[in-house]
Amino acid sequence: MVLVDYLAASPAVLAACCFLLGLALGSFLNVVILRLPVMLEQGWREEARMVLSHPQQVEDERVTLARPASRCPHCGTAIPPWRNIPVLSWVLLRGRAACCGKPISVQYPLVELAAGLLAMACALRFGMSWELAAALVVAMSLLAAGVIDWNTQLLPDNITLPLMWLGLLVNVGGLFAPLADAVIGAAAGYMVLWTVFMAFKLLTGKEGMGFGDFKLLAALGAWFGWPALPMLLLLSSAVGAVVGIAMRMSGQLAAGHPMPFGPFIAGAGLVWLLVPMAPGGVLL
Repeated sequence: MVLVDYLAASPAVLAACCFLLGLALGSFLNVVILRLPVMLEQGWREEARMVLSHPQQVEDERVTLARPASRCPHCGTAIPPWRNIPVLSWVLLRGRAACCGKPISVQYPLVELAAGLLAMACALRFGMSWELAAALVVAMSLLAAGVIDWNTQLLPDNITLPLMWLGLLVNVGGLFAPLADAVIGAAAGYMVLWTVFMAFKLLTGKEGMGFGDFKLLAALGAWFGWPALPMLLLLSSAVGAVVGIAMRMSGQLAAGHPMPFGPFIAGAGLVWLLVPMAPGGVLL
């Protein structure tokens, strides 16, 4: 209780502690971002073999979030804990593996730093409160989901569905929105993008987005209520359009090549979470 009271009375210390916590969480998120798509793919292949009655095949090592231990992606050498310090290790090693000298993706320190800054922003926004604990869950989940979707165009149900149900549960007590608004927000968040998806498919015969986008917006509706949905859609669509045009003009996005929408929905959710809003959904 003494520590809790001290952190509640010292916003700067609370923010610093949350920044360090965020760095550690970011290191774990890197594991989730790298391994969860692999775990899902292994599960899908196993299910397909069972349905098709195909014989068991020799497969790559089974991957979980806990196993195998951290190792170099190039040469497979185990990474000791003192070379796995968030951000700092990457900087000291100048972005190269100590074992083989090959480059380490800048994604690792960027995710760790982003998690640290998001956690600090949550502390400054909500202070020492239950809202802070919930906000950390939302922020880390959105960060992981956004990066996974950007890398793989996959929004795992393992993230979006628990996030949606948790949003409804925390709003039983009206933590971020009245429960009725949260329930309607979850349903409306899913249906609005599903409607756009179906209209686009009927007009063009093509699928314009994935079902994971529906579920992610439904999760944000569950957390923030239906009044948040117009601003979330406006922010995500506007930023996504600007980024898409910029990537197309720079040659990074080929004509007809899909661009994930999930990172922009996640980014809009982070803005809504961290930036004070007027009742009509206008930035203060």
